[in-house]
Amino acid sequence: MPKRWSLGVLEDPDTEEVPGTVRLLSSTRQEPLGFETVKSEEKRTPDGKIILNPQPDDHPDDPLNWATWKRDAALLSLGWHCLVGGGQTPILAAGFNDVAKTFGVTIPEVALTTGLYMMGMGIGCLISSPTAIIFGKRPVYLFGVVLFLASSIWCAASQSYGSLVAGRIIMGIGVAPCEALPSATIAEIFFLHERAYRVGVYTLLLLGGKNLVPLVSAAIIQALNWRWVFWIVAIIVGFNLFLLFVFVPETFWNRTPRPKTRPSVLRRVSSSLFSHTHSGLKIKHSKSRSRRTSLDRNKATDGNAAGSEPVNDPVVADIDTVRPTDTRRAHFEQAESEESKPENPEDPSTAGEIYRLNAGKSSRASLDEYIRTARFSRPEEKEPTEPAQPPAPLHPKPFIQSLKVYNGILRNESWIKAAVRPIILFSYPAILWSTVVYSFSIGWLIVLSETVARIYQEDPYNFSHLATGLVYISPFIGGIIGTAVAGKVSDIIVRAMSRRNGGIYEPEFRLVMGIPVAITTAIGLMGFGWSAQEHDNWIVPTVFFGLISFGCSLGSTTAITFCVDSYRQYAGEALVTLNFSKNVFHGLLFSVFFNRWLEGDGSKTVFIALGALHIGALLFTIPLYIYGKRLRLWTHKRVLMQAWT
Repeated sequence: MPKRWSLGVLEDPDTEEVPGTVRLLSSTRQEPLGFETVKSEEKRTPDGKIILNPQPDDHPDDPLNWATWKRDAALLSLGWHCLVGGGQTPILAAGFNDVAKTFGVTIPEVALTTGLYMMGMGIGCLISSPTAIIFGKRPVYLFGVVLFLASSIWCAASQSYGSLVAGRIIMGIGVAPCEALPSATIAEIFFLHERAYRVGVYTLLLLGGKNLVPLVSAAIIQALNWRWVFWIVAIIVGFNLFLLFVFVPETFWNRTPRPKTRPSVLRRVSSSLFSHTHSGLKIKHSKSRSRRTSLDRNKATDGNAAGSEPVNDPVVADIDTVRPTDTRRAHFEQAESEESKPENPEDPSTAGEIYRLNAGKSSRASLDEYIRTARFSRPEEKEPTEPAQPPAPLHPKPFIQSLKVYNGILRNESWIKAAVRPIILFSYPAILWSTVVYSFSIGWLIVLSETVARIYQEDPYNFSHLATGLVYISPFIGGIIGTAVAGKVSDIIVRAMSRRNGGIYEPEFRLVMGIPVAITTAIGLMGFGWSAQEHDNWIVPTVFFGLISFGCSLGSTTAITFCVDSYRQYAGEALVTLNFSKNVFHGLLFSVFFNRWLEGDGSKTVFIALGALHIGALLFTIPLYIYGKRLRLWTHKRVLMQAWT
């Protein structure tokens, strides 16, 4: 019977094996969570203290086996592109008045271009995610960059307000992959214990773009005009196309533990052997009692990346792909039966091990029937076996081959089903919490980008375009500090809590960061609005702006890591859920009414309300921390996503 509590996380009374719960530290036991006996050692970090999760394959093309510089180069290339893409949301923050004068429209109409741009990103997320699942992330990244480049030129050359709006919507679709996919890419190329820091780096660059790009665009608007902002963006995006083409290869690697079409043959065979061994049932052979069914153990695949050849023998294919998982408790033992000992003990084709499962986990009668009819009903003559061959050495693919844009269909799935899965994930409490926190964390910075021109370029501050842009230095510094805390400090807290929990990591341990997220962001929002309306010195609201960015960095990093760690198998779809909500439910809706609300009630009332809303949403962190593990098991048992896979 599992214990009831794990550092405040309520355990399930029936099982410890819950998706998302993993053995992270190996202080006293040498096996992954949920396994009583493991003959082979799990792969670990060089110091042996941390079990690698996920377990990498032996093939050098497995992204987890790439050199550190190669993985970090892919991360930084994507991060830089995300910095440029993320900065497109507030890129006209200092030039709202200029754009309004150019096209003869109002400030709220110019602000609406930001909301429609985010709507384009929401649509792009729903398109890019299923496409990336089926065809890989690399072609989606590259196509998105090309679309981003073309739309930047479109916006720069637009001659009407309608043309600018259309260009911004297309730009949002092109930028969408750099928001929807990188977190899933990080989960594919970094281990769990490395993930929060890398997600923090990605978040820093993404949010840094929202803080730095408006600063640079303000200088360009003041020196030239707002159109040159998009011309310069087009030049930079052209350079990003080169970076992604060279340094971001396809990161997909098939880690499916067993075929989904039917139960594995190993499980069916082992169940029967276990039953026969312990019930005394003997299998009679007409020619020799020592004759055993031999399995060809010399079949080896050259990795399981996209494009690898499948194993033709269904039995061997099933056995070769079976690994212990954290959803079924497996026991491994060796059994030497007197009835089944081979005459030649050195025969390399002899299967000397049997595997058994818990009796309550499968239907033994039906499996025994399968064993009798499918596995041991063989011709009487002994089949010739090929001599054992040493495994062929594994070599990484050439660099030129890694530059291929299209690697074929990676998963035989329905595009429609893959597009629906992010919507289904709204019913998962952990992802719903992450969606709300992520939407607020990014959304508040977008709301502020629509506010700074009104607050700083009017009385009493009367800032120029450049001075308004320089205000973004404060949130940039706050974002750097927030990312450092959310990344490194979060990892330290998680490891310490896992160590106190017997080496077991629960994703709910990430929720501890919800406390500073709620406090810092709410104080920043309330202080910014209050000080701006009271006409305090310009440094006061600017400092609160930095505090908001600090809290938003904490919130976005915590939301992403908690979401990915809870449902790593749905990481790609979950990030689409987060970004779709942030872009449509927050960005678009707030851009429709926020500026009018600000005009009517003033910054003090508006931002105090936003701070209270933020605290109210974060209060749900407490029950989620307590009941999160049970809720993860509940969603696993409901199998909603399985109907769409």
